[in-house]
Amino acid sequence: MIIDFNKIEEQNIPNFKGGEKSLDARMYFDGKNRILKGRLQPGASIGLHTHEGSCEMIFLTKGTGSVIYDGERLTLLEGQCHYCPEGHSHTLINESDEEIQFTAVVPAQ
Repeated sequence: MIIDFNKIEEQNIPNFKGGEKSLDARMYFDGKNRILKGRLQPGASIGLHTHEGSCEMIFLTKGTGSVIYDGERLTLLEGQCHYCPEGHSHTLINESDEEIQFTAVVPAQ
């Protein structure tokens, strides 16, 4: 199976999970698993949330972001992956002057 994100309409989601500004995302969802290609502008974030019944992997494909994972602030660099297991909390923040781009996977548990 091939998922062509270029053929999925991009959504602008204000204050995603309580975050700042908005998330621009192209999302694939099959009823169980979610895969999204996202963009955060400078100053934008995904709000702090806890994964119950799922985990999440975020692959940063462009730029530098910050993650707060279980209360600890971590720098996420282009080419790195942040993993948030079930039962843990995290957020993704763009504190840079450039857009960040990422691919996130939230598999069914």
